[in-house]
Amino acid sequence: MRKLFLILAALAISLPVQAVTLKIATATPDGTQWMDDMRSGAKEIKERTEGRVQIKYYGGGIKGDDKKVLGQIRIRQLQGGAFTPSALASQYSDLNLYGMPLIFNSEEEAAYVRSRLDARLQKGLEDAGFVNFGFATSGFANIMSNTPVSSLADLKGKRVWVPEGDPISYASMKALSLSPVTLPLTDVLTGLQTGLIDIVAIPPYVALILQWHTKVKFVTRVPLVYTFGFMAVDKKAFEKISPEDQAIVHEVMGRIYENFNKVNLVDNAAAFDALLNGGIKSVEFDQEEFMKTRKVLLASNRQLGEQGKFSLELYDEMMRYLDEYRSQHGASGPD
Repeated sequence: MRKLFLILAALAISLPVQAVTLKIATATPDGTQWMDDMRSGAKEIKERTEGRVQIKYYGGGIKGDDKKVLGQIRIRQLQGGAFTPSALASQYSDLNLYGMPLIFNSEEEAAYVRSRLDARLQKGLEDAGFVNFGFATSGFANIMSNTPVSSLADLKGKRVWVPEGDPISYASMKALSLSPVTLPLTDVLTGLQTGLIDIVAIPPYVALILQWHTKVKFVTRVPLVYTFGFMAVDKKAFEKISPEDQAIVHEVMGRIYENFNKVNLVDNAAAFDALLNGGIKSVEFDQEEFMKTRKVLLASNRQLGEQGKFSLELYDEMMRYLDEYRSQHGASGPD
């Protein structure tokens, strides 16, 4: 019996280790710095794991919108994707907390809050069945339109895009008596071309990458929505990787997303200038209108929390950290 055990053990050692391939979908087009960095990370992971872990990216939205990607993850055709929070809000609704309209005044405020809550959100996402490697901000989404938007009145009667799977933004637009139109990210360019939507809110850098800037004439620089993205990998698929190789994937992809989190802000500022240089006109939002709009949205946020759309406890904690930052830095929040 012992001899048989030794023979089987020897055979097990001599058998080649089965490689795990993570197939990841993203809307990011090939040829962008984002995709170049992701493919570079995949190459490093393959080399350091001696081929045991390989990552294959499907860029440019060729695997469809978020709903289709999640469906393919469920049937194991894909193992993950690069997402924005609204894509996985149905699995973990608290992902949308940072992206509620007009929560933050600045990147510094957002960074202060994130340093205290990111780990909690990552843990919540993992509990929902997805491993991720950190969040990378894309900066604030600005209002982009074909007519100037400097007040709430300028938005009335306009069809405003809301990401698919984002009930909080949808409810926020309804609270402002606007006309939200729900579309997946992959359909927005077509929506602008056909007139299905009139107004979008997107960071300038992302607008350039996705070519949305070619269909608008004005940009209103207002900290409307704080945006971020992340890679989410099906936890069951990830657990097929050995613990040692998992650590390598976490190290490499964590480093890449940490770098994205830094350089995206620089790129976003440069992209805003690029929009203006390309002929798009900048518009200022009236400050009094801004404060009135924020007051309505904060009331809507609390109502949604009370309805169980997200953790009201976590929302209140986020707002306490905001108050804490503002009191320390002499910044003012909403009246």
